[in-house]
Amino acid sequence: MKVDFLKYDDGLVPAIVQDFQTQKVLMLGYMNQEALNHTESTGKVTFFSRSKQRLWTKGEESGNFLELKSMAVDCDNDALLIKAHPLGPTCHTGADTCWSERNHPEDFLFYLEDIISLRKMASPGESYVAKLFSRGINKIAQKVGEEAVEMVIEAKDDNDQLFLNESADLLFHYLLLLNAKGFSLQDVIDILKDRHSK
Repeated sequence: MKVDFLKYDDGLVPAIVQDFQTQKVLMLGYMNQEALNHTESTGKVTFFSRSKQRLWTKGEESGNFLELKSMAVDCDNDALLIKAHPLGPTCHTGADTCWSERNHPEDFLFYLEDIISLRKMASPGESYVAKLFSRGINKIAQKVGEEAVEMVIEAKDDNDQLFLNESADLLFHYLLLLNAKGFSLQDVIDILKDRHSK
């Protein structure tokens, strides 16, 4: 990867950081050759801080590091695109991104996974999700089976609305089961992508 650091008087090129999973733009920083080398050798995204006039590893004070996943230079060799895994909020304000956007995939199912993770921590008396989790994985798996049977029954009839509602129930409880097993929808998607590529 050839980066034209000499194009700018200060020897710094802009480095856009993007979440490698959600594709959200997290922040913009500047790198010189030393920052680039340090990023590659440590696996933690490091910039040259113009205000501190030194190398600055994102998260060195907060612990919210950006784990390097990939790096690419643009067509003019004077800007970097860094894909990273953020270990916590990226912005110094505590926001997920420096543009105060929530860092989650735009797909509603991923958002729903976040809601499930939050609700399972609630009181079982206040949340259906927490109540189901309190009963253990066997009950969650049983519920998935029940919803699957109900969906199949509705598939054989002519009421499309009932079929769609049972399909939604099945998908929701499947997400609960994935969570209970310590997995996510992305894990399943990765397997499907891998199968598709073969």
